[in-house]
Amino acid sequence: MALSSLLVGTTRRPVAPPPRVAPLAEPDELPPLDTRQLPWPGRELTHGGVTLHVRETPGPAGATPAVYVHGLSGSGTNWTDLAAQLAPHAPGLAVDLPGFGRSRPLAGFDYSPAAHADALLCFLAGQGRPVHLLGNSMGGAIGLVVAARRPELVRSLTLIAPAMPDRRPDPRRVSDPRFLMAAVPGMRARVIRTLAEITPRERVEQMMRLCYGDPSVVPEHRITEAMAEAAERARHAWAPEALWRTTRGMIGGWFAGPGSTQLWATAARVTAPTLVVWGGLDRLVSPRLAGRTTARLPRGRLLTMPEVGHVPQMERPVEVARAVLGMWRAVDDEAW
Repeated sequence: MALSSLLVGTTRRPVAPPPRVAPLAEPDELPPLDTRQLPWPGRELTHGGVTLHVRETPGPAGATPAVYVHGLSGSGTNWTDLAAQLAPHAPGLAVDLPGFGRSRPLAGFDYSPAAHADALLCFLAGQGRPVHLLGNSMGGAIGLVVAARRPELVRSLTLIAPAMPDRRPDPRRVSDPRFLMAAVPGMRARVIRTLAEITPRERVEQMMRLCYGDPSVVPEHRITEAMAEAAERARHAWAPEALWRTTRGMIGGWFAGPGSTQLWATAARVTAPTLVVWGGLDRLVSPRLAGRTTARLPRGRLLTMPEVGHVPQMERPVEVARAVLGMWRAVDDEAW
């Protein structure tokens, strides 16, 4: 039987073209990496009726500001080094989402992905000018929603390992497998008490093993800073609830309801120039989603980093900064 006859009546899925590669700025356009850089100064700001704690990076007057949005369990300090790299080109604002970092919960806040997106959208809209929006993990997913809903607020979008729906059942995807027991009826309070007994250093080292491709690259002073932040967070009575409810809302949305498909549809509506950055050793969100995510974005381009984990902006800030600045340059030149 001829091969052609065997194929009659079959449906062949079209092969997607390879994602477009992101341009890189020249290394000499960035300052030398200062691994001793302290976290940027922070304060509470209110815009659009939303009060958030932010860390501000100075930059050139009149330049489009960069707004940095952290992922689950993160804070504005996740952007210290990348913001420093980009400071000569844009002032920076690294936000703490409601219930994270030093941002207090908002009144009646339900910690759903939609609620976090609404809070950020109102905060940005209240500033009254477009921004370069950068998000990591959950912050990337939130950035997608904001860019799709209010395109006039987003001059460019950078998604670093965005939390696209990834349903792999693997306990290695959490920093402490005991956290999963919180989903068992009647166990949540006990699990939260048990996890609260973990020392700040243990908590930090767990997160670094999960999030970095090579945890050995983390300087000791960064570990010390993270320990201090973890200890501070443990003193906030609302912190465990914020983390648990945000985690449940994000992951639950991957498996049920509109969230299971909505993010993919949302990506297709983003009109902003978009850079996607993904580490090949990402344990939290599969690197296999990088190409699909970029393909869904009408103006998406991709930077892959094979030896990097879930937080490329922390593990390799210079390479990420070159890609971000390369996009900003291309956007200014209308060449993206």
